[in-house]
Amino acid sequence: MTPQLQQAIRLLQLSRLELIEEIRKECDANPVLADEEFEPRPRSNTDSSGAEVIGTAPEQGEARIDRLDERRRAETGSAEKTDTKQVNEIDWEQFLENRTLQQPLPASRGGFEELPPIEQNLTKAASLVDHLRWQLQMSDFTESEKRFAELILGNLDDNGFLDLKGVERPDGTRTPDLTIEELAEEAGLDPEDAPEVLRMMQEWDPVGVCSRDLRECLLVQAEVFGSLDLDVTIIDKHLHNLEKHNYQAIARDLKVPVEEVYESVKEIQKLESRPARNFSETDEKQIAITPDVYVVKDSEKWVVTDNDRGVQRLYINEALTKQLLKDPSAKEFIGEKLRNAQWLIRAIEQRRKTIIRVTECIVEKQREFFERGVAHLKPMILRDVAEAVGMHESTISRVTTNKYVHTPQGLFELKYFFNSSIRRVAEEDIASESVKQAIKKIIEGEDKQNPLSDQAIVEILAKQDGIQIARRTVAKYREMLGILASSKRKKLF
Repeated sequence: MTPQLQQAIRLLQLSRLELIEEIRKECDANPVLADEEFEPRPRSNTDSSGAEVIGTAPEQGEARIDRLDERRRAETGSAEKTDTKQVNEIDWEQFLENRTLQQPLPASRGGFEELPPIEQNLTKAASLVDHLRWQLQMSDFTESEKRFAELILGNLDDNGFLDLKGVERPDGTRTPDLTIEELAEEAGLDPEDAPEVLRMMQEWDPVGVCSRDLRECLLVQAEVFGSLDLDVTIIDKHLHNLEKHNYQAIARDLKVPVEEVYESVKEIQKLESRPARNFSETDEKQIAITPDVYVVKDSEKWVVTDNDRGVQRLYINEALTKQLLKDPSAKEFIGEKLRNAQWLIRAIEQRRKTIIRVTECIVEKQREFFERGVAHLKPMILRDVAEAVGMHESTISRVTTNKYVHTPQGLFELKYFFNSSIRRVAEEDIASESVKQAIKKIIEGEDKQNPLSDQAIVEILAKQDGIQIARRTVAKYREMLGILASSKRKKLF
């Protein structure tokens, strides 16, 4: 495999952000490469051998600087000469001294235009550990207790729970689980005092933080907030039945009316099951993604265009290259850098054309999706596109990974359009993604007090859409959609 081909394959599998970073690194390392930050996009030219040199600018280096200076002088005219003469006659030391003495005192702010830019008022949101460490500083803990508390904070997971489980070694074995007594010994604290210090930390804001599991987290909140004894008993002894909504079993075991269990469950649901919820470092619901290509409808035709915004357009800096080639000692070095630059430019252009070509093939095969939505997504595998564009399946896989397309139906990864087929009675096969959306729609319309079982969903799919699917497949798709089983979806109040 030639170096050019290796580079082309490597660039092909890079995401958009990775490509931008790769271009930046190459520009820093290769002196003959230049970008388009200060020049309009140039046209393609050819070198003496007839090979295309993409983006070679006609004016480079010193010639470009001279041209800009001439243009500036022509625009300013004689006024610039007058200004220069006046500037030379100014006593700058006296000017600065007078300006300092005459500086008015700051007045009260009278409007938004006098306020500092909003960027200067922004600050980073405090993380959960930062919030807890501030409370630690305000506490009256002793030095050994503070060291113990720091070890506790260093072992919190993303949900705010204390995670003392062992970690996996490179050889596959795991280190033993820690205990709070062992942490206390490491901090120089009496192990008998560790539970009390931990409990005090669990009552910090947010209440329940630093708990070792969900049960302990809810019990701490129930005690701090003064919950009823029945609420505490249900959390302590029947958390498993609470998760399964098995309220009858709770009522029988505790010998209380089921109506009282319902009321307690309503109060328990008000407690926080994830103390770190309001201190997440990132917003899991919104992720900014820049599409690689756009698909838009022009009249009756679907058009695919690449998104080159933010991606530097490279060209060969001819002026600098010619100047460096005059030095015999640098000729070999510059020749190698010139070849590398040409390979990179061609590889980037080939990557762009390949992504557009594959996207056009996807649009052609999934036209119903672009016209009518997800429910009309057709089954398609890598081989279908590979045969149509004359490429290997592995190449199609690289092209569609971490590449995104903006469509009238939304923003999708190119991989999204590849789905296995599900058989339908007397109709064309349907894509698995469409089946998932059909299952989601059925569950959204169900009676929340009497949710549908997986087998009932199988029967509805067969009756309404003619989709033949097994119950275990419905369960798998439901889990992939993040939907609970029917027993856990049931709502009695």
